[in-house]
Amino acid sequence: MRLDKILSNSGYGTRKEVKRLVKQGAVKVDGVVAKDSGMHVNPETAVIEVNGERLNYREFIYIMMNKPQGVISATYDLRHKTVVDLLTDEYMAFDLFPAGRLDIDTEGLVILTNDGDFAHRILSPKSHVPKKYYALVEGKVTGEDINKFRDGVVLDDGYKTMPAQLSVISTDECSEVELIIHEGKFHQVKRMFEAVGKKVIYLKRTAIGSLTLDEKLKTGEFRELTEEEVELLRPE
Repeated sequence: MRLDKILSNSGYGTRKEVKRLVKQGAVKVDGVVAKDSGMHVNPETAVIEVNGERLNYREFIYIMMNKPQGVISATYDLRHKTVVDLLTDEYMAFDLFPAGRLDIDTEGLVILTNDGDFAHRILSPKSHVPKKYYALVEGKVTGEDINKFRDGVVLDDGYKTMPAQLSVISTDECSEVELIIHEGKFHQVKRMFEAVGKKVIYLKRTAIGSLTLDEKLKTGEFRELTEEEVELLRPE
């Protein structure tokens, strides 16, 4: 891999800025001052130092974010703030993107990464990775609703959803529920409840597969996944 790409991916600036660092003699590879920012280096084996500090190169980054309402799951948008906009500068060089989407008015777990294969595993319809949601729903959610969700409900466009697991936390004029779905159609959770005559008034994703949203993360906050958490979402 080119040295300038390694350094740029590690947060040392643009290729142009990295080239300037190299010209200044600030970069060493295996103890030798680098002369060419375009030289090829194996980041797994080479000792790379910048201003005397050893570089701990990471090709892939995995982040858990508690997405707030009003923020869209995209890398760029002219009208709305995106999940990428919430990241700090140290992550900007990694070209992170959200592995999946949450509606603009839905809160909760979003994963950001630059690992395309990892994201595909989460997003692929063939994987059927379960997603868990907490919702507040207008009206009483009944045992009949639970059975309908278990059998799959027909949405407004005629599509019948895969079986989903609906459980009731409390029910009154407004019901608290948890829902696990295994696919990700457009506005799916809201449309499923509309199909049984209910309206979602608050929605939060709390888990993807075996990965649960860290309760310590306030809305808008994020942290990197641990190696163990990353493995939870890898194919068995």
